[in-house]
Amino acid sequence: MPNIKHILFPFDFSKQASLAVPFVRAIASRCGAKISVLSVSPPFWGAPLEGMPALPGLETPEHELRAYLSETLAPEFTGLAASYLTDLGDPAVKIVRFAHYNDVDLIMMPTHGVSGYRSELIGSVTVKVLHQAGCPIWTATHAEEQSSRSAPSTIVCAIDDTDQSITVMRWALEFSQQMDAKLRFLHVVPPVSDALAAPSDSDLQEEMLKGARAKLESMQQSASVEAPLRLAVGRIAETVTAVAQQEKADLLLIGRGLLPSPLGRLRSNAYAMIQQSPCPVVSV
Repeated sequence: MPNIKHILFPFDFSKQASLAVPFVRAIASRCGAKISVLSVSPPFWGAPLEGMPALPGLETPEHELRAYLSETLAPEFTGLAASYLTDLGDPAVKIVRFAHYNDVDLIMMPTHGVSGYRSELIGSVTVKVLHQAGCPIWTATHAEEQSSRSAPSTIVCAIDDTDQSITVMRWALEFSQQMDAKLRFLHVVPPVSDALAAPSDSDLQEEMLKGARAKLESMQQSASVEAPLRLAVGRIAETVTAVAQQEKADLLLIGRGLLPSPLGRLRSNAYAMIQQSPCPVVSV
């Protein structure tokens, strides 16, 4: 359950990372959490990565980078407990390792596409962190195009009918209470057919919706989670993101599960939902 006291904010000096700053500040303020800002640079300095500052000294790049990091972000986190850290190596490995050994409760990082198909890709660092990190992860794929509130007022939580969704529902409820936000649960039922042309198709679809609602309401009751439940028919990723837009959600919450393991219907669509979401996404 969310007891967010330590937020890890990987920062690479990119525009996307800068756009995430107000969200980090807002959630840390609401939760009373400390912030660890971590900037990881390659072990060998040649041409700097996109967004990274060009540092003149080659013998002590970490010292220079840490000073630049603090100078850049300290004014943004005034009044909050924030530390500024640097490391050398593979960014994904360092992020996951830091989160594991320092009791991080939430990683907040934007996604980065690395080709001309930016709108369709999640950056490789984020993919690795999504696979390997044990704590919830906040991501924003298109922050420059979004108008979501930094502190969410409306949260849509997409759930499937597996046992893991009970954990997700409880996390979502407590997090929404911490954020003082409205919470809506959403479950997507696959279409019986593309057209639902035959009366039998419509009847079967209705039965599927009724059965899904009964099961999910039972799960809500057993989990002691009260929040409106909306059911929709369609393809999962497209329908979840469309409903998030209709509800004017500031945050989409999904069950990430263990991505390398056999995937449930919802979790197998996690990447697509993150890519297409009209608002930031927290994967639990």
